[in-house]
Amino acid sequence: MTRAERIMNGAAHCVAFYRKNPHLFARDYLHLNLKLFQKILLIMMMASDTMVFIASRGIGKTWLSAVFCVIRCILWPGTKICVASGTRSQAYAVIEKIVLEIKLNSQELAAEIDDKNSKLNNTQGILVFKNGSYIKVVTASESARSNRANIVLIDEFRLVDQEVINTILKKFLTQRRMPAYAELTESERQAQYAKEKNKTVWCSSAYFADHWSYQKCVETIKGMVTPNRRDFCCSLPYELSIAEGLLDPDVVESDMLEPNFSDIRHMMEYEGIFYNSADGAFFDYNSVSKNRHINYPMLPANLSAKLKSNGNIRIQPKMAGEKRLLSADIALMASTRHNNDATAIFITRLVPTKAGRYTVNVTYTETNEGLRTEEQALNIRRLYEEYDCDYIVIDAKNVGLAVLDCLSNDINDPETGEIFPALCTANNAELAARCVNKDARKAIWAILGSAKFNSDVALLLREGFKSGRIRLLINEYDGEEAMGQLPGFSTLDAGDRLRLTMPYINTTLLINELVNLKHEESNGLVRISEKSGMRKDRYSSLSYNYYVALQLEKDMRKRDIANIGNDEEAFVFRAPKVMERR
Repeated sequence: MTRAERIMNGAAHCVAFYRKNPHLFARDYLHLNLKLFQKILLIMMMASDTMVFIASRGIGKTWLSAVFCVIRCILWPGTKICVASGTRSQAYAVIEKIVLEIKLNSQELAAEIDDKNSKLNNTQGILVFKNGSYIKVVTASESARSNRANIVLIDEFRLVDQEVINTILKKFLTQRRMPAYAELTESERQAQYAKEKNKTVWCSSAYFADHWSYQKCVETIKGMVTPNRRDFCCSLPYELSIAEGLLDPDVVESDMLEPNFSDIRHMMEYEGIFYNSADGAFFDYNSVSKNRHINYPMLPANLSAKLKSNGNIRIQPKMAGEKRLLSADIALMASTRHNNDATAIFITRLVPTKAGRYTVNVTYTETNEGLRTEEQALNIRRLYEEYDCDYIVIDAKNVGLAVLDCLSNDINDPETGEIFPALCTANNAELAARCVNKDARKAIWAILGSAKFNSDVALLLREGFKSGRIRLLINEYDGEEAMGQLPGFSTLDAGDRLRLTMPYINTTLLINELVNLKHEESNGLVRISEKSGMRKDRYSSLSYNYYVALQLEKDMRKRDIANIGNDEEAFVFRAPKVMERR
């Protein structure tokens, strides 16, 4: 055996060894000290045809993806890898990890990379290796159609449209890796090509269980136990990141202490758990979440004015036949002992349909804690005027009655000096008599609950969600992306960005509240209650709002029927056209 043959045989043995042990290659060649879980994941990435990795915050999925891509390109010459994501910057992060971190620690890797033919700029992102392999950044869109790859890595795949993945990204994998194999015949080469299948690596944080990304995880898990399939799926929580020293526990703690903390977001981002409602919940998560269609909230002027081009988020004029409701479930004091003392306000747009019914669009919501009676009334009165609402829906029992009395009197706005005239209760004569001005506008709809009424509004609200008649704002992740497309949003400070996106967050908190409510059925009635330490003020406010919307819908339908009955030509038909037979 010649010296050259001995060298090639030795290289072949080394490559075969490192292909089976990529974690050792990362140690010996890239000089990386991997954690145990990183070693396991790296091995599974190499061994699986389909890999789904649900990563919690701080786990380092982008860095590990970069390590995988580098090892694959070095040990499998001629490998074509496409890194795709919903945004170019997200996909480009993988190459940045390679160039700015991994490459700096390994002279061997620096020697592998062909800097002359690599193109890393604002328009192109391709890292070329001297052995013919490359890593290319693509945006998951129509513009990526012409690309071909042996491995497709989709970063934050939950943010990529499923249709784009099925019709564009998956079509990349039409060719196998074809190294020279100079010593083999053509038939032997084809046999070698067939052994090596193309791969797809899916990386993301968790999301809502009604999203297609959850079904992808389910399908992959089924593939793990299916013969002749090499699939792997795993989800790693933030506790692992803390245990391995990758995440500072103080960061997690400070996040949990934020006033806008959402346990749903925490579950998805930190725990790696897809969010869904518990079995047997009165409000099923999927039936509620499917109604999140509204892209932008209608924000008060003090918020929308923070963006100059605010046409998407400012308060719009009413459409023909539209009515608007403001509902409030009142709490007068913040509590450190109980987490369920807050005033929840919802503003809805009731848009009539051709069928003579209202579609209820929940376009703005806020919560307030610790406000006094007069402050509550003033805030409600301001919103009522600014949104051009038709009715204020308010719980007139207990503390809500005090706010109703304030609204039944003239209210002076100390900031502007404007005097808001008194409003009168429209649906209850006794409460209407408490208004000081007998000529006041009848614009307050007082809610005086009972066991029967509370049961009815609960059933009506559930049916409203199931039938799709209630439309909500999109989730806060998509909402933040939608806001980010508005000129000037990215230049705002963190506090202003949070204030602009709070309606999205409050909508998610509403859904969380709904699906966690307890219910009991007795004598044909449903009794709704909150779990210990949780709230139901958002539920109460929205249920009252929707109930009044249905009452106004009945009045609208009665008027339409009356108008038809008085129209002498209501049943006049156009003469039919008769086709002559030829």
